[in-house]
Amino acid sequence: MKYTELMEKSLEELNGLLREKRLLLFQLRVKLKTMQLQDNSEIRKTRKDIARILTAISAKKRA
Repeated sequence: MKYTELMEKSLEELNGLLREKRLLLFQLRVKLKTMQLQDNSEIRKTRKDIARILTAISAKKRA
């Protein structure tokens, strides 16, 4: 997910996407603890997506 794609979305869509990514991060952490996660880099990718979404939300609120 790229930042330019996020800037095209509305604030409501970004909040919904943020909720989905945070739930995904929780699920990935549970899988990691139960030794079911195959690719550890998924956690890092999800955290970076969350940071991008939060940055886009902050930029929309300032504008």
